[in-house]
Amino acid sequence: MSGLIDKIKDFIKSEVFRYLFFGGLTTIVSLGSYYLAALAISGGDEMTSLQVQAANIISWVFAVSFAYITNKLWVFNSRSCDLNVILREVTSFVSARIFSLAVEAGWLFLSVELMGINDFAAKVIGQFVVVVLNYIFSKLFIFKKTNIGGNDVEG
Repeated sequence: MSGLIDKIKDFIKSEVFRYLFFGGLTTIVSLGSYYLAALAISGGDEMTSLQVQAANIISWVFAVSFAYITNKLWVFNSRSCDLNVILREVTSFVSARIFSLAVEAGWLFLSVELMGINDFAAKVIGQFVVVVLNYIFSKLFIFKKTNIGGNDVEG
């Protein structure tokens, strides 16, 4: 039994758990800001495709800002305050998130416009793909550890 408890403790301390935890919080930020933006844009009426995309971009800005801070500090433990490192991280982070935004926007168009799925339900479904894509980009490209010689080492 203590072996199982140790494994659970190890998992809770792991990078994957931290990513899922803060990814869950980022999803709450994304969905909450989407809901509020959609309500503000539509006034409670049915949303047009353009309104769905506008609300999605607004929620994206909030979610990406929150995610960068939590990923940098608590998930991947990137503590560098060097301006060059921060600029590289931010540029890479935002670029990867723009890609996942495009994937999500395509999904929202396909699911809402062509398949008739409720926009909020489609947003929730799209979040699962976005979380996986964003972890891969963050782990492999954005917050990778670099040794003194400049060669990448596993982080």
